[in-house]
Amino acid sequence: MALFLSTYTNKIDKKGRVSVPAPFRAALADQLHHGVVLFCSNQHSCIEGFDWEKMDEIGTRMDHYDLFSDDQDDLATAIFGDSVQLFFDSEGRITLPADLMEAAQIDGRATFVGLGRKFQIWNSEMFERRKLQAKGAVQDRKLTVPKDKAL
Repeated sequence: MALFLSTYTNKIDKKGRVSVPAPFRAALADQLHHGVVLFCSNQHSCIEGFDWEKMDEIGTRMDHYDLFSDDQDDLATAIFGDSVQLFFDSEGRITLPADLMEAAQIDGRATFVGLGRKFQIWNSEMFERRKLQAKGAVQDRKLTVPKDKAL
């Protein structure tokens, strides 16, 4: 499963194409599907990004809901209903859909933020505010990485 690290800001061309950071592409190199899955974040004004394997895992986790429950329908609609699978072109670019760019207020530049098993794509200025907020929350709540119960 891919692991996404660091932060990169890349230009978006007039056709909506943006280069996916080389380390992100390298993390995805062993994947069967050479691309990413994107959808609008349900928590922030950004785009969520996953590899295909992680999306498949999310689908399996959704099986814990009753297939016809309101909770399952709401989550599936919010995640899968808006998801797009994008493949890399020969130069390692993807074309960001206009509706996702508009929802995340992205224009001109896209900031890719590695978050471990997922990544986000932000409006560059909005991400700077988010980063400060996240660091403040970590300090205020004294958050640490949970221990692995298996270790």
